[in-house]
Amino acid sequence: MKRIFQIIESNNVLFKNFTSLSLLQASNYIFPIITLPYLVRVLGPEKYGLINFAAAFTTYFSIITDYGFNLSATQEISVNRDDKQKVSEIFSSVITSKLLLYFISTIIFFSCLISFNIFKTDNTLFIISYAGLIGTVVFPLWYFQGTEKMNFIFIINFVIKLITVILIFLLIKNSADYLLLVIIYSTSQVVYGLIGLITVIKKFKVRLFLTNLTSIFNQLRKSKNIFMSSLSISVISSSNVFILGLFVDKSTVGYFAAADKIRLAFQSILGPLFTSTFPHVSKLAKKSFEQFYNFNKKSFFFAFTFGLLIFLIIFWNAEILVKIVLGNGYENSIIILKTLSVIPFLYSISNFLGVQILLPLNYSKKYATIMFFALIVHTSFALILANYFQAVGSAIAIIVAEIFTITLLLISVIKIKTDMVYK
Repeated sequence: MKRIFQIIESNNVLFKNFTSLSLLQASNYIFPIITLPYLVRVLGPEKYGLINFAAAFTTYFSIITDYGFNLSATQEISVNRDDKQKVSEIFSSVITSKLLLYFISTIIFFSCLISFNIFKTDNTLFIISYAGLIGTVVFPLWYFQGTEKMNFIFIINFVIKLITVILIFLLIKNSADYLLLVIIYSTSQVVYGLIGLITVIKKFKVRLFLTNLTSIFNQLRKSKNIFMSSLSISVISSSNVFILGLFVDKSTVGYFAAADKIRLAFQSILGPLFTSTFPHVSKLAKKSFEQFYNFNKKSFFFAFTFGLLIFLIIFWNAEILVKIVLGNGYENSIIILKTLSVIPFLYSISNFLGVQILLPLNYSKKYATIMFFALIVHTSFALILANYFQAVGSAIAIIVAEIFTITLLLISVIKIKTDMVYK
């Protein structure tokens, strides 16, 4: 016990950051889990599936506007955190770059809305869902991660989420209120983003100014490899609902989306372990490979153990979880959840090998290449399996992609370790 307290004390900032991130992730999924049983019953599988289909479509544009900055900008801020002028330059160039990407995304979004019949029937829903994206664009998550001041995010996030939950229970009464629900979600995103942006500018005295095109293109160029890997990861995780929606009715999409929400709630437990340690391992990688290697050995043990534990908990309790969280009418979600249950375990391994090892050692191009091939594998299997096996097929496609990713990442990490030892 004394040894544990010594470790915590010696890594005080890291521990505080991990705690804040854990609480943040908990609030991100506990609050939705609180409302999930209510919403799936009130809205029904069809409307719930429709809302998630719109959210999945918006996620594609979120991937473009994020551009991997949550990793690349975090790394830049972490390394330059003591240089106020440099931090302001990074902050301004990233925000300006994201706004430019948002402008481009908006043109693409409305072009899709006009061109494809699948969006025309419920175009109001898609527009409202997309409107909330501006909140994600301006929220500087990467700044808080890079400076390891995640406690501020937790406070902002908790208050916004709490108000959102209260509004849902007060205002959403039947399936006809599905548009109002999306308005609540989008408004909360915008408020969250603006508060985060103002906090950085006012409290931490970081200057925000419009940068020139050269700075924007430099920022985009530096982040392109991480963007490609983030793009692949995000598309793999978010495209399942969208691809499934192309082949099946919205009720089946609802069964899958509801089961996946439970899986993601458990998987979110792993998030703080990776996010909180990323700035730390980035510094260790530049300082000493031995220290970097030793730290990651300990981290991998925790990631592997927690991932395995989450898999077993979900698999053996799938029926109970569906009954308690989703209620009657969602029995079809049980087999889907059981199939999805292994993904947190696979994710814990693939995320560790990629984000905790390859990226800090500046192998972002290799990581991006691996994730691109994983995206091709996933999309190919998803299109085939969703057509023949519906929701379960979509779940299997994710598993195949994760196993493929782990195999390539493991080969790369072993080669890097060998090269470092014999250098």
